[in-house]
Amino acid sequence: MRNYFNYFTEIEERFQQRRGALLLLSTLDWALIETWQEAGIPLGAVLRGIDAAFDKYETRQKRGRMRRVNGLAWCAQAVMDAAEELREAATGTTSTAREERDSGFEHERVAAHLETAAEALTNSAIAPQACAATAARVRELAAEVRASTTSGDDAHDLEALERTLTVLEEKLFAALTAAAPEELLVGLKEHAARELAPYRSRMGAVQLRQVEHQFVTKQLLVHYGLPRLSLFYMSQQ
Repeated sequence: MRNYFNYFTEIEERFQQRRGALLLLSTLDWALIETWQEAGIPLGAVLRGIDAAFDKYETRQKRGRMRRVNGLAWCAQAVMDAAEELREAATGTTSTAREERDSGFEHERVAAHLETAAEALTNSAIAPQACAATAARVRELAAEVRASTTSGDDAHDLEALERTLTVLEEKLFAALTAAAPEELLVGLKEHAARELAPYRSRMGAVQLRQVEHQFVTKQLLVHYGLPRLSLFYMSQQ
């Protein structure tokens, strides 16, 4: 399996490949991928589920005209089925394989990403105290990343850093939710409900709630011009 941090891009590429035409993933699609990642669903299971969903779609398409697949959520149930099959197949076995790290997350790029995020948080007009505190902590993390470079410590754990950033994002979102106007939050939830409506039959209640939460989180940050801290959103340039 490729680098842990390629989770999003590999899923996007497989979906576009199977769809047969370029289609940028929507906010809903990215929110769904986040729920899979946070649930610990392996990349291989997601890719297998996408393939299974499109194999089924192509078989049905030969029998009659079908609407084009326009969202990753169309594959949601197939992904969950593939994840369950993988868990059952892995029962009683252990794996000692370690995921390889590529050069896509050099320490300098990670530190720059964190410093850019901290700068945006410093200038926030919403929940200023929470944003300032988060910015200060993110700058500390950036300094730690740079220190690990100068000390030659190549064992810096990016996955542990990602977990810390996830906690910081959750705390920040809670502060933003408390500070945001009620009508804004209601509007975002209504927007999420409309986006999810075509896919409700393909996702369970728990998954629907998780995706809605991720969707609202993303849209709230966009509304206030605030960054994602996660390394998944680090520029690839």
